[in-house]
Amino acid sequence: MFGNVMVLVVEDDADIRDALRTLLEEVGCEVSTANNGSEALDALHGRERPQLIVLDLMMPVMDGWTFLERRREDAGLASIPVVVTTAAHNATAGGVEAVLRKPYDLEDLAALVRRHSPQARAG
Repeated sequence: MFGNVMVLVVEDDADIRDALRTLLEEVGCEVSTANNGSEALDALHGRERPQLIVLDLMMPVMDGWTFLERRREDAGLASIPVVVTTAAHNATAGGVEAVLRKPYDLEDLAALVRRHSPQARAG
């Protein structure tokens, strides 16, 4: 449906991470996952780059804010769009495409993925 969009889901809650993986795979995305920002950075340096990162902000080891800082410092990663997901009502994150408040509507997430599909970029 979305033309093989590669998405990296960075989420420490295994149930949410698995649900996002399932949803995104059902709509035709290729999905990889990481448990925290540190794992995400390692993954991004070790494989093909995703077209979109779905990032939780509140995680152990390396939180989403620190991940975003490191991403901005790396020219090869800075251009990858990020959608932040968070339960914090006062959380802000600069340099991201969108912030989805948990619990969020899966259709809103699907619309953001659609926006970053190869077909949308080509059109």
